[in-house]
Amino acid sequence: MSDPLILTVDDDEAVNASLALLLKRAGYATVAARGAEEALAVLSRQPVALVLQDMNFSRQTTGEEGLDLLARIRGLRPELPVLLMTAWGSIDLAVRGMKAGAADFITKPWTNEQVLQCARTALGLAAAGSRAGPARGITRRELGERLDLAGVIGEDPRFLGVLDLLGRVSPTDASVLITGDSGTGKEVLAAAIHQNSPRRAGPFVKVNLGGVPTTLFESEMFGHVRGAFTDAHRDREGRFAAAQGGTILLDEIGELEPRSQVKMLRVLQDRTYEALGSSETRTLDVRVVAATNRNLQRAVEEGRFREDLLYRLNLISVHVPALAERPGDIPLLVRHFLAGAASAYGRGPLGISEEAIAWLQRQPWPGNVRQLKHAVERAVLLGGGVPLGVEPMRRALEMDGEEPARDQLPAVGSMTMDEIEKSMILKSLEHHRGNLSRVAESLGLSRAALYRRLERYGIRT
Repeated sequence: MSDPLILTVDDDEAVNASLALLLKRAGYATVAARGAEEALAVLSRQPVALVLQDMNFSRQTTGEEGLDLLARIRGLRPELPVLLMTAWGSIDLAVRGMKAGAADFITKPWTNEQVLQCARTALGLAAAGSRAGPARGITRRELGERLDLAGVIGEDPRFLGVLDLLGRVSPTDASVLITGDSGTGKEVLAAAIHQNSPRRAGPFVKVNLGGVPTTLFESEMFGHVRGAFTDAHRDREGRFAAAQGGTILLDEIGELEPRSQVKMLRVLQDRTYEALGSSETRTLDVRVVAATNRNLQRAVEEGRFREDLLYRLNLISVHVPALAERPGDIPLLVRHFLAGAASAYGRGPLGISEEAIAWLQRQPWPGNVRQLKHAVERAVLLGGGVPLGVEPMRRALEMDGEEPARDQLPAVGSMTMDEIEKSMILKSLEHHRGNLSRVAESLGLSRAALYRRLERYGIRT
């Protein structure tokens, strides 16, 4: 198979020559054009796989020529990926280009890794799209033959469509934005992307951006060196460094403050960063997956989220359906959670009645899969008999955010219910770095109920 042919379009011969040298060393064939008409002529006679196009072809242009060429390429070869090149101060032009159908954008001056990664990703996505058949009618078994779906539960057609898309983009390095209500399983899907990617042997690092104050953002994400600030007594590795060679999940990306958004955009765009207090520039080799329960397009319109950052994050956008939209998956999820509870609490095989399953399928589940998981665990811990019936599940669901009666908390194995609950809270506090909102959400409690438990168990935060 011949090397993919990349067309570079720039009126500066030195730029075309530099790109040709870089791309040929990476195994690509190249052809150059200095303007729109020359580029279109090349496209009409050669099997170009990717276009790397500057936005300016003359000193007088404001980028409109670049947008016009993009439109003409899209009309001639709508499936052909186009990467735009523009100066940092003209990123608004690149965003306009993304809206018009460009695959991605690169800022000048570029880094070699930035160009090569964008090219690999665009070509990979184009290949995945050309291989993809219609998702309609795809089965869980078919997906399981080509994907590792351990821990991903569901057979609803819409959910399988999500898995099919993730399976096609996982082999690439494309950034993915996962949207959906709280508790729908966005973190599980992010882990599945990592597990089905060439980076699976590398680390999978999760960052809850909602719990990172603006003042600590640089230290948390990029790390710091000793003496960088008053309390920096030793060097500290940041989250991006910890994720090198793997995948980073930027959870709750919609909570990022404006100043931090600028810094995040810079590192994702340039693929380089410096630890706080250091002058050493480090290259970023990380696949980025972001997740949010917010409407980021609305946040852009309201001026709360940068549009250029949104386009940098969502080369691929995936929306996870709410649990109420996939009631057919509830029996699968319940049995999965029952097996987990039996293992965690030292119980024998656990079951649930068909009446209880039908009742659960009629519930609204505002907390989605996470709420269902906690309801099942509560029903098991409160002792509802085997198989579990409707009443134990009803009691467990009604306890969301409420204090259970002390005489309802039986001993489980060698631990009492209080001891188990305290242990769960302590582990969640450690996992979420003391963010009480996230702790309450992960445990299926209201903040008020969490505060009461912290006081009861003498837990200080």
